[in-house]
Amino acid sequence: MKLLDCTLRDGGYYTNWDFDKELVKTYFKAFNNLPVDYLEIGYRSNPMKSYLGEYFYCPQYVLEESKEISSKKLVIILNEKDVRIEHVSNLLKPCIGYISMVRIAIDPKNFKRALGLASAVKNLGFEVGFNVMYMSNWENEKDFLNQIKDVNGVVDYFYMVDSFGGVYPEDVRKTFDIVRSQTDTRIGFHGHNNLQMALINTLTAIECGVSIVDATVTGMGRGAGNLQTELLLTALNAREGLELDFNALSKVVDPFSKMQNDYGWGTNLPYMVSGANSLPQKEVMSWVTKRYYSLNSIIRALSNQSKGIKDNVDLKDLNEDKNYKSALIIGGGPTGKLHSKAIKEFIAKEDDLCIIHSSSKNAHEFKDIKKLQIHCLAGNEGHRLEESYSEISIEDKLVILPPFPRTMGTYIPRKLEDVAFQLKNISFTDKYHESVTSLAIETAIKLGVQNFYFAGYDGYNGEIQSQELELFNENEYIFESLKEKMKHDPVSITPTLYSGLSAESVFAII
Repeated sequence: MKLLDCTLRDGGYYTNWDFDKELVKTYFKAFNNLPVDYLEIGYRSNPMKSYLGEYFYCPQYVLEESKEISSKKLVIILNEKDVRIEHVSNLLKPCIGYISMVRIAIDPKNFKRALGLASAVKNLGFEVGFNVMYMSNWENEKDFLNQIKDVNGVVDYFYMVDSFGGVYPEDVRKTFDIVRSQTDTRIGFHGHNNLQMALINTLTAIECGVSIVDATVTGMGRGAGNLQTELLLTALNAREGLELDFNALSKVVDPFSKMQNDYGWGTNLPYMVSGANSLPQKEVMSWVTKRYYSLNSIIRALSNQSKGIKDNVDLKDLNEDKNYKSALIIGGGPTGKLHSKAIKEFIAKEDDLCIIHSSSKNAHEFKDIKKLQIHCLAGNEGHRLEESYSEISIEDKLVILPPFPRTMGTYIPRKLEDVAFQLKNISFTDKYHESVTSLAIETAIKLGVQNFYFAGYDGYNGEIQSQELELFNENEYIFESLKEKMKHDPVSITPTLYSGLSAESVFAII
């Protein structure tokens, strides 16, 4: 039975396939002294339209450097949906002499097409691994199950891949028996850890008789991640007497453990729900690592997906009769609270003005104002709004949500359900339609607003986190889209770092 570590390939989903040079050296040198047979170092890929790093493309020098340091058999993987037979020569001929096995990641729906790709890879002299994804849904893929026998003579390892991290040991046994009844090809197993079943599922696969299993250091991998290499090796050391150099293991585990503190891979409640219901992890990973969505919002979205529904609430479209000349959109930045007294004087001076809260952070400061106040509830704002007020009055209030259906589903504080509406569409910008800032601006446009004022849109000072940078860039794009749409530039009346907003002082205006 063989062991394959795919940390650099699967872990790239967190680092964009860029890794520190010294870390990679430590990785290769440590594995030279560990009982692992194959190291999968990354993808070989045709050019993509976004930045993807070194180990997504594995250029020639990466192959050379890896082979020079590592004594193990090296592996790369192709993503079948992006690679065709005519690409094989260009992608793989540079790998000859450096790479022992080429694996192919396959959607069962494309199994027949992938067989042709495998033949082209095999003709270049590589071992071929078929990583067939979505194992928990195979029972619905009857055509694919009947085609498994066609791998004979073409594929060296047929992998059962638990893409959603939701199978149980009995599923592993059942699936292994199905595959074994169709082919004599060696079988492999790749387990994800959404339900923390990766170890027991892998040990079960070994008991069934698989020829190869995967793991990654600290479980680093897409979404909830994979079986930890160090855990598998320790278990095999205790159960099977596998010889293991724990000093070498510690040397590779320690730096990846430090990275785990920064990137946060591993399972959590959203990944557990997605695994239990065989739901894709790509969106969940984005929600968990990049956006400010609450666990409640994510779980609601996953619950809707598992039930096959678009959204749990369909509201009436906003159709407000009264129009307004101006709008003040109040964000969640500290200056919204710091300058709230001056902002309230500005509001009092403006007769034809509505107030739109794109965040609930500062809303409580303006609770006593008698003009129309609109609360935008994208993402987690419904819960935040509820937490901001001990008592919520519906007088002079509207609640606005993004167009139906909403990715996160819908949550509205119970006392505000009677004044809740949704936008029919968001038209002023071509992107970020679920942004709370887009929602606030589109609401103002629907109310006929010509003059846009902003407060509490500070931007970010000091060391900026990746989430904050993403939100900053998103808002910049939105403000530029608004400027193109309106006659008058949008104005921030509190300090701002957004170049898309013109600057004025609230103190000068009042």
